[in-house]
Order: sequence, then C-alpha cells, then structure tokens
Amino acid sequence: MQLIATILVAAIALLHIYILVLEMFAWTMPRVRKTFGTTPEFAQASRALAANQGLYNGFLAAGLIWGLVHLDADVGWQIQMFFLACIAAAGVFGAATAKRSILFIQTVPAVLAMLAVLFA
Repeated sequence: MQLIATILVAAIALLHIYILVLEMFAWTMPRVRKTFGTTPEFAQASRALAANQGLYNGFLAAGLIWGLVHLDADVGWQIQMFFLACIAAAGVFGAATAKRSILFIQTVPAVLAMLAVLFA
C-alpha cells in the first residue's frame, strides 16, 4: 500500500507541475486556451493572474515532493496529508466557483491519495 500511496502523491505533484507550466508559461497558447475555455483577449488580459495561480500550484507540488522525500517518515506523512488537504479544498472551491470538472481533476485524486497515505 505504501508504494501505491507514493505513486499517487507523486502523480498529483506532477499534475500540479504540469498545471504550473500551463498557467505560467503557456496560458495564451491556443491549446491551453481551449483547455481552460478562454478567449485570446481574456487569456492576454489575465496572463499575470494565471501566472500567479500557476506559482501556487508549484508550491503545492513542492510541498508534496517535500513530504515524499522527508527523512522522518512521520513528518513526511503529515506534510503529504496537509498539502493533499489543501489541494482537495482548492478543488472544491474551484468546482464551486469556476468549473465543476475541477472537482474530478483535483479533489477526487487528492482524496484518493489521502486515503492511500492514511492506510499505507
């Protein structure tokens, strides 16, 4: 079960690194605009906000990675649970305020990873 938990946490960290790249560096590209449902004008106008949001996603990923590599397994567990809970909460808020699919992209995987970490 520990291996499954580690894989899930690492996958969520990678997802948030990917989101960082999309929001910080590719926000105005056509494929990214289509993914987020934005127009060229909106993407250009919201570029700085998206980059800021991407940076936050990077912090979430960094926290998960920190939890995975921490030398004290008990502290690593706490760090992972904290950042997974932050991701789950952000997903609930995003689903309520922006796009319902965020719940399935962000919250559900985070909760599944939390359960795996809890029972590992």
